[in-house]
Amino acid sequence: MSRIGKKPVTIPSGVKVTVNGQKVAVEGQLGKLERDFRPEVTLEHDADAGTITVTRGANDRQSRAFHGLTRALLQNMVVGVTQGYEKRLEIVGVGYIAAVQGDTLQLRVGYANEVHKKIPAALQVTCPDQTHVVVKGCDKQLVGQFAAEVRAARKPEPYKGKGVRYEGEHVKIKPGKAAT
Repeated sequence: MSRIGKKPVTIPSGVKVTVNGQKVAVEGQLGKLERDFRPEVTLEHDADAGTITVTRGANDRQSRAFHGLTRALLQNMVVGVTQGYEKRLEIVGVGYIAAVQGDTLQLRVGYANEVHKKIPAALQVTCPDQTHVVVKGCDKQLVGQFAAEVRAARKPEPYKGKGVRYEGEHVKIKPGKAAT
């Protein structure tokens, strides 16, 4: 039995959950999330206890995998609409800056032209200063995906460490050829 999958997802007060077959809608103070789940698992919503329980029909490898995954995705949805998710990025390099203009993130990271990233409607992207970017939202996957796309605009290079990195990320600096 999956240790993660057999735990019930607790629903805090102020969160409204609707389970319709394999479709789940979670609505809270930060937004609304919907998701369709696989037919290998069944979802039971107990409104009195304030929990959602995930069970699986078969015991094959795929059903066991979807059991824990479904429970984790449900938990992420509940946490997302109550607390939200946040990724912080920092930009390192001389002349490297970021700015938000309308619904576009503008990055000047050493290329001949600026890099423009369209901000999805479900996310809030801010630049507290020119070298930091904060991505917030209630969908964990969308926050992580957008932060990864921004980082991919100029990954940290290993010789000087210039580029876009997650806040607190350690970049291992290689010695140059003069070190030999």
